Amino acid sequence: MKSNDKGIHLKIKNLKKAFGNVEVLKGINLNIPSGEFVAIVGKSGCGKSTLLRHIAGLEKESDGEIFQNSERLGSINKHARFMFQDARLLPWERVLENIGVGLGLKDNWKEQALLSLKQVHLEERASDWPSVLSGGQRQRVALARALATKPKLLLLDEPLGALDALTRIEMQELIETIWKEQQFTAVLVTHDVAEAITLADRVILIEDGQVSMDIRVTLPRPRERGGNAFGKLESKVLSQVMKKNQQPLLEDVTTV
Repeated sequence: MKSNDKGIHLKIKNLKKAFGNVEVLKGINLNIPSGEFVAIVGKSGCGKSTLLRHIAGLEKESDGEIFQNSERLGSINKHARFMFQDARLLPWERVLENIGVGLGLKDNWKEQALLSLKQVHLEERASDWPSVLSGGQRQRVALARALATKPKLLLLDEPLGALDALTRIEMQELIETIWKEQQFTAVLVTHDVAEAITLADRVILIEDGQVSMDIRVTLPRPRERGGNAFGKLESKVLSQVMKKNQQPLLEDVTTV
């Protein structure tokens, strides 16, 4: 099992969240070792983005606890960086300054920002305005901004959902490469089951505010999308998502 001191060990115990009379999370229990890449799938409204916001410390739980490296999370998660579906770049700042904002524009921020741009292969666009970049390039800048501070936990909320198919695959490959290099813990929310299998060590399905599937992906990296094993696993997960299999699917997962 993958574990290291460069990522965050997350442990979620009986996490519940209600908005008024509406229960969104109904007792989530998860253990995510440091350095693991976990993908969370599920239909719209199932609670997966709410769970991600709790891990980021952006929501207050109704009940339950979140621990990272054995310490209870009680406020904004300073170890985490969030990447959203839209890049959320500042239009009045150039690319380099957009990354520098994440660094607080302090000390050697330009050097660190340029290094992050090189990681996403956009160093030549450092002085450009966000408006002249393509959608994929803007998301690369957003990824560079998230990685500039060398986070131990990267949270990704459908960050590739608005991209075309080829750009999406390129971004998936880039995220996987950087994750393997830096060994941070990653939690991805996605509607795309193929994307989840491509990137994740584990795929978790949330239905009606609860975990109904937690399955380990043992396919070798990089994953062969057209391969027989990939197709079988994708079909297995989709069957669970679409409720063709009514039994909870919990296979080879960490519980301690």
